[in-house]
Amino acid sequence: MASSKGWTGIYTLTDNAEPYERVFPDTHMDLQGAVSSGLGRAHIFMAQKHYQDQFKVILDNSAWPGTLNVDLFDSYIENYNKLRVISGLEKGNIDNSPESVRIHGFEREGKSFGGATAFKAKISTDKLNWIECAILIPDLTRHVKTAEIISKSFLRESMPCKNGDNVFITLS
Repeated sequence: MASSKGWTGIYTLTDNAEPYERVFPDTHMDLQGAVSSGLGRAHIFMAQKHYQDQFKVILDNSAWPGTLNVDLFDSYIENYNKLRVISGLEKGNIDNSPESVRIHGFEREGKSFGGATAFKAKISTDKLNWIECAILIPDLTRHVKTAEIISKSFLRESMPCKNGDNVFITLS
């Protein structure tokens, strides 16, 4: 297996044929940061049935009604900005990007609940024990250096972690 400029090649040989390289984009991305407190309002949105039905597609289960905020370290902001470009919040190129899932917004009783973009990921405090999760980037967010993580479990207990703890996030 060879790697060059974000592409992974697999070489195949057949009888009486020259070797050839078939390329697949390398969409792996890592993020790292420290757990932080949010505004405490995510549960209002996360508890909505319309969102939960869509989260089941991503997480294979309902999402815990809240998010884990991770303040990203400066060296990972560029990777996070790529996710913001894919989400349509920033301008830029979308080369070798992780797969995204669109979360559709809705309106209920005159209140508008906005959409978001989700990226399947895994999160860990020790790089040994990983929990399936997703990075959620709401269409209306002020976060430019904070990743909001959703999971089917309450991550502060299941990892466990507390404010200030370092966490590792990997997307592929």
